[in-house]
Amino acid sequence: MLNLTPRQQIAIGLALTLLMLLTRSHHWASLHSLPDASWAIFFLLGVYVRALWVIPALIAASVAIDYLAITWGGVSDFCVSPAYWMLIPAYLVLFAGGRLYARRPSPSLLGLARLTGVALAVGVVAELLTSGGFYFFSGRFAEPTLAGFFPRFSHYFPPMLGSFALYLGAAAITHIALAAAFRRRRPDGYAS
Repeated sequence: MLNLTPRQQIAIGLALTLLMLLTRSHHWASLHSLPDASWAIFFLLGVYVRALWVIPALIAASVAIDYLAITWGGVSDFCVSPAYWMLIPAYLVLFAGGRLYARRPSPSLLGLARLTGVALAVGVVAELLTSGGFYFFSGRFAEPTLAGFFPRFSHYFPPMLGSFALYLGAAAITHIALAAAFRRRRPDGYAS
């Protein structure tokens, strides 16, 4: 388990909130927008932040960002349907995956393999919840079937997984760099 101070956890939580604002702003941003980091944000919350109140706070922030994008930013509300609420269990699964990984984090090849496995597993479940939820419960499809869902899954999952991997990779590199910098700063050579 990572041993972060409350101050460090707050700083990470604020950085992840800012990342959510920047990457969900693709709703109103132009060509220069970043891919949505929501999956990685909830996974990283599970890794780094112990306080459980951050989960509903970040879910509320994502809903508020979407609301502002639709009402003021002119973004289509096509994705807002009864299935929109399937984001909540998807985000909870991602958070739980982060917590699972945080039990035994390791900056080794085995640790990287474990991170990859956990991230892939929760990514599949999150995509099933979000895309499956939208396909079956949004009311946008006349007669949803499993046969109709699988092409959608294979179409939408790779880009989502790519964005997820991009942000988790950036977070891993940042974590390793900061841990090395803090080790150099401490006289005893150990990171706190």
